[in-house]
Amino acid sequence: MKIEEKLRILADAAKYDVSCASSGSDRGTTAGGIGNGHKSGICHSWSADGRCISLLKVLLSNACVYDCCYCINRRSNNRERATFTPVEVAELTINFYLRNYIEGLFLSSAVYSSADATMADMIEVCRLLREKHQFNGYIHLKVIPGASRELVNKAGILADRLSVNIELPSESSLLRLAPQKTKISIFTPMQQIGESFQGHRLERKRGKKSLRFCPAGQSTQLIVGASQENDLQILNLSAGLYKKMHLKRVYYSAYMAVNTDPSLPVPVGGPPLMREHRLYQADWLLRFYRFQAHEILTDAAPNLDERIDPKAAWALRNYELFPLDINRASYEELLRVPGIGVISARRIVQTRRVTTIRLEDLTKIGLVLKRAKYFISLNGRKVVQAPYSFKQVVEAMHTIEKPKNQRPRQSPQLRLF
Repeated sequence: MKIEEKLRILADAAKYDVSCASSGSDRGTTAGGIGNGHKSGICHSWSADGRCISLLKVLLSNACVYDCCYCINRRSNNRERATFTPVEVAELTINFYLRNYIEGLFLSSAVYSSADATMADMIEVCRLLREKHQFNGYIHLKVIPGASRELVNKAGILADRLSVNIELPSESSLLRLAPQKTKISIFTPMQQIGESFQGHRLERKRGKKSLRFCPAGQSTQLIVGASQENDLQILNLSAGLYKKMHLKRVYYSAYMAVNTDPSLPVPVGGPPLMREHRLYQADWLLRFYRFQAHEILTDAAPNLDERIDPKAAWALRNYELFPLDINRASYEELLRVPGIGVISARRIVQTRRVTTIRLEDLTKIGLVLKRAKYFISLNGRKVVQAPYSFKQVVEAMHTIEKPKNQRPRQSPQLRLF
């Protein structure tokens, strides 16, 4: 099979993996080498600071020995199969890079013989790129569940980011939909990566010479909607991964019905894209806004409200805590206000050190005033129209969430009273 035909098959087979980003790496350059993993990016992805980067996103093989119910590459599917050699992937990457098509490589694979054999071939791709071609660009490598510690360690030295996909949020769902995978085979390499990442970073902080192990950290992917777990279970899992496994990012992928199987649900109205969106927003609260999973959701209300973003939903449930005075509230309190982000909260704290914040300063600082106005005050005076009721605030917050093609209610003029 020609390499162009392999590329067509294996690039298409890789499109369902969403855990693809290149922020956090600074591998540097070597004499005579090419590429730079730190510079901004034929897959388009987005870095944490908003840069658009281009990666060659491809599978080493789609000839899988596993038969996971949700996977398009499952063994029982009648599909075109192809397998690259490590040399082919390395040369393809370099040729694409020299033509300025890409800035890095995102490499995953189906398990075509055993976990260790597949992982060894993927590592060989990285070795060829780093040592033979002197490629310093970004490499994101998927770790095969069940791969040996030695291979995982080699992968971390050669790649910028590693990821082990959990896919399903619970062991019972894994047993039902992917019986050839086990919880321990997934979490063992994740834990090893997290411990090695922290260990190497600590040694460098102490001034010791240490190889950079997985400098961009590790990530994982969860499929949303293929099993019956609620959003609280998913967020609890994500929070545990951030704390115990030192993950850089958890990606959420709305379940797409690519297979017909009695064990799989039949999505009504297509993939649950809004649920995926709300989970990303809730994940953001966990990572940057100092929320805990039990604050965002409870056992009594275990699923996110798709009509409103999680931060606004929390504020409405805890409305007795508001309004917060912009000139007096702590940084942690400001982060809880809808319409105030991490950057605007920092600006508020910095600005009020030298002057009192006024109404006209709020939009300059970066507040989304149409969200924040119901939850803030300035020196004891509310920034809202009077009179208003809690029911009107709820309606206003839901109106903000409506699609732009729907005509919103007329927004009242702001004034102090």
